[in-house]
Amino acid sequence: MRRAGRITPAQSRALVDLWPRFGLVVDGPLDLAAVFGRQAPRVLEIGFGTGEALLEMAEADAAHDFVGIEVHEPGIGHLLDQLAKRGLANVRVIRGDAAELVPVAFVPGSLERVLVYFPDPWPKKRHHKRRLLQADLVAMLAARLRPGGLLHVATDWEDYAHEALTVLEAEPTLVNRAGPGQFAPRPAWRPRTRFERRGERLGHAVFDLLFERAGTDHAG
Repeated sequence: MRRAGRITPAQSRALVDLWPRFGLVVDGPLDLAAVFGRQAPRVLEIGFGTGEALLEMAEADAAHDFVGIEVHEPGIGHLLDQLAKRGLANVRVIRGDAAELVPVAFVPGSLERVLVYFPDPWPKKRHHKRRLLQADLVAMLAARLRPGGLLHVATDWEDYAHEALTVLEAEPTLVNRAGPGQFAPRPAWRPRTRFERRGERLGHAVFDLLFERAGTDHAG
């Protein structure tokens, strides 16, 4: 579902003026070498919000190319505006539902990392079925990773963290880097965002789950 929200004039302009530069329309598998003009490891972030973490990661790691997917238009507009202001060339944006678009846009084995940071926890029990990290989606995301590639999830909802841990450990192509039943330390590449710091001020612990695609990476 596309979430409604207040959009600023700058975000509206960015959605019109900057989409041709940074936006990707998915109507089949993406040729990322052509999109970015180079061969590089690819990182996909699902549900980037305002793009705060994505911007910080892209600025810190020019050797990787990043693709973000989001449904929230104010967040997309904010990211587009910041990409232009910061002169970043290693980020592209997809607008829409990741569950529908990822299997079309990305061929199996094409991604270095898939990031799912602070997905909507749908806290009411009757809404848990709406949570993003369901078995079918996890299997599809795992298939898009190269062997040795990483699926990285972070949440500040403890019950969702344990539910996600169960779902991820049930996927036979993934291995928990922290060990069975364990959460991982925050890896250096994941920025601490304002959203995360706000949760910590409210007393929320943050849980990182880091799972590796099993198999041998023959590409080196």
